[in-house]
Amino acid sequence: MQKNYFTLLLLFAFYSCQKASAPPPLPQVNSFYKSAISADDRKTITAEEAKTYHVNPVYKYEYRTGHPGHYKYNYHVKGINVLGDSVFGNINTEGKYGAGILITDSIPELEINTEWVSHGKLKAIDKKGNEYNLVVK
Repeated sequence: MQKNYFTLLLLFAFYSCQKASAPPPLPQVNSFYKSAISADDRKTITAEEAKTYHVNPVYKYEYRTGHPGHYKYNYHVKGINVLGDSVFGNINTEGKYGAGILITDSIPELEINTEWVSHGKLKAIDKKGNEYNLVVK
């Protein structure tokens, strides 16, 4: 009887010491800079988006497209850069992130990526890494 327990113990030790297979790779996560929205999205509305185009003057967005839980919003924004210079522009957002164009005194069109930081307030970064604090109009 003791031999059976010893054999079982050896088998258990042998199988438990084998290398575990590698876990499957994790899915890719979208980062702030790989947004599903681009600055050019605000210029045109696709035929699919036109079917769900909605304007509501009560809210601050210019228009929205999509379905509940998957809306894209268009906003006019204004704000300042880190030097305190005034900027304004137009952005599209989907969820927490977005993209658009800012206009400054020195640059006519500046592409930016945005992120909501609180209700009606966004942080934007241009391609050179300059930051902007924006609010929706």
